[in-house]
Amino acid sequence: MDLIPSFSVDHTKIIPGIFTSRVDILGAEKVTTYDVRVTKPNVEPAVDVAAMHSLEHLIATFLRNDPDWKDEIVYWGPMGCLTGFYLIMKGNRAPKEIHDLLLRAFRSVKDAQEVPGAQAVNCGNYRMHNLEMAKWHAAKFADYLEANADNEAIFVYPKSERLVTDDGREFFDS
Repeated sequence: MDLIPSFSVDHTKIIPGIFTSRVDILGAEKVTTYDVRVTKPNVEPAVDVAAMHSLEHLIATFLRNDPDWKDEIVYWGPMGCLTGFYLIMKGNRAPKEIHDLLLRAFRSVKDAQEVPGAQAVNCGNYRMHNLEMAKWHAAKFADYLEANADNEAIFVYPKSERLVTDDGREFFDS
């Protein structure tokens, strides 16, 4: 069984950034999944669940309302490890091409007065939000994206090398 792309990334080397996780062809259209890594896995603390949930609502709302990009957005949601998000978009742009979009999205969080859709009728766990921590994480990541805009490392996945057994089989650790 093949290891899925996100498990073949060397999580001991990945840094916060915007990475192409995979490109799929659905019908006649390409769809790209981006790994938007907010914290350094296994080094920095993961984003707490309530802040991650708030960031999901805030950024998804921003992306789906951006006049230039809303028709390209398919999905925005958190990673299970709480170190970042997956963004799925129509087309196949290089991560650098969506840098400004994501920078603006994370910067927009600072102005939020409430979390959109954080009512029982709209959300499956509407009490689990933390707007203030979401603002803190968003500001930290936006500052990082801005400071590292010219750093190629925030756009290129570090791939892990799989061990090969003596008889030629690949070793999977996940």
